[in-house]
Amino acid sequence: MADFTSGFWSPFITIATIVSILACLLLLVLNSRKPVPTPDNTTGHVWDGDLREANNPLPRWWSGLFVITIVFALIYLWLYPGLGASAGSLKWSQSGQYAAEAKALAEEMAPLYAKFQGKPVPELIGDPQARAIGERLFLNNCAQCHGSDGRGAKGFPNLTDADWLYGNAPEQIVQTIAKGRNGVMPALGAAVGGAAEVEQLAQYVLSLSGSATDPVKAELGKGRFATCAACHGPEGKGNQMLGAPNLADKVWLHGGGLQSVVSMINNGKDNMMPAWGDKLTEGQIHVLASYVLGLSQRAPASASK
Repeated sequence: MADFTSGFWSPFITIATIVSILACLLLLVLNSRKPVPTPDNTTGHVWDGDLREANNPLPRWWSGLFVITIVFALIYLWLYPGLGASAGSLKWSQSGQYAAEAKALAEEMAPLYAKFQGKPVPELIGDPQARAIGERLFLNNCAQCHGSDGRGAKGFPNLTDADWLYGNAPEQIVQTIAKGRNGVMPALGAAVGGAAEVEQLAQYVLSLSGSATDPVKAELGKGRFATCAACHGPEGKGNQMLGAPNLADKVWLHGGGLQSVVSMINNGKDNMMPAWGDKLTEGQIHVLASYVLGLSQRAPASASK
């Protein structure tokens, strides 16, 4: 309960909890007193004509159980979080328990991953055990965005083709998984001009991949491509150092129609690949990188390219 966004709630919950326990204890004391004797030993309450409520004190066993629950609650609140932002004397938390269990599991699996780390990433592609573990890691951590088959979706890269935004050298894939990536396409509509000029540039971009275009508008947009060449290169073939896509192929991460390209020029795009270095061990990332590389069925390129 240490994530309160206001200083009001912690003392409020603490006071409410303590008052509730004291109220339960007071209720028990009041109901444990010996009742005032009545001639027929009833409270005078009658149901269904002849069903009368007896004027007896609470049973001792019931009162004992009630006391035990109150004592248990007090001990629990002393040991564990429950009184507002108090962490309890044991300092237990869900996140702490998860971290401890994750650490224990990592230590247990360390010998297995150590065996894999001694081999280069490309060699693990053909290792059935490494592939099975890599597939499980992929399904648990990557499939939410890239799909269970790695083919991605609009806005999420296809990992089974030969198109790599940041390169497919083993060290590049490892870095992508461990550190994440942040691809930014700035909004350039204002810099290009009005709607007509943006459409001309979009037509030229489409022409780079041989997509159907208006040749006249594409030729008019060619001169405006200088705005894009800083990232995508003068021929539009991209730049893996920046993660700038190759515009000369027919792989479109966010859609390749005219309206999609116009929207991208006008509005830009900010794509985030989260970093997994804090969630996966170095050995897990090594095995996962081999699985991702194997999805494309392509020999890795040199990192210098």
